[in-house]
Amino acid sequence: MKNYDKYLELDPKLVESKISSEAVFDGHLVHLKKDMVRLPNGHEAVREWIKHPGASAVVPILPNGDVILVRQFRYPIGKVTLEVPAGKLDKPGEDPILCAERELSEETGYVAKKIWKLTTIATSFGFSDEWIHLYAAKDLTKGQQHPDEDEFINVVKMPLDDAVALIHEGKIYDSKSVVSILMLAEQLKNS
Repeated sequence: MKNYDKYLELDPKLVESKISSEAVFDGHLVHLKKDMVRLPNGHEAVREWIKHPGASAVVPILPNGDVILVRQFRYPIGKVTLEVPAGKLDKPGEDPILCAERELSEETGYVAKKIWKLTTIATSFGFSDEWIHLYAAKDLTKGQQHPDEDEFINVVKMPLDDAVALIHEGKIYDSKSVVSILMLAEQLKNS
């Protein structure tokens, strides 16, 4: 395997250093920070950003090759979306794979015998420190869906190729779902 680390080397001429930090808002899910930083050229600038606990997402694969997605209303964009099951890490240090297993069970009712990591993505690092750990799961056993009391979710089963087509048509646009579905499709194509 080729080593691509040279593209990721730390360049001190790009690094900003924190001078001070202020908590602007501490909510249930997000915490808004306002930091003063020193730029590489010595000037100062303000960085407003959201501290997030992180999350996990999982693409469940049925024995016939179909995937399970969830349909739900997303208030910030005012739309019903089609996504892979996902949720935030509940406590600091929670193992992301345990979070993925929990969310799979809560949102779909399924439990997986086999689950594996696809990748980890930073969702919007221009203003948030959120990382989402992406998984795929198979050898599923159906159980009872038990979402959180403030979640209203429909389970949708479809061929993986249809999910990929919906991405290319711009109808699945949630970043964690796009990345995990495309990575899974590529992985299965190459295996």
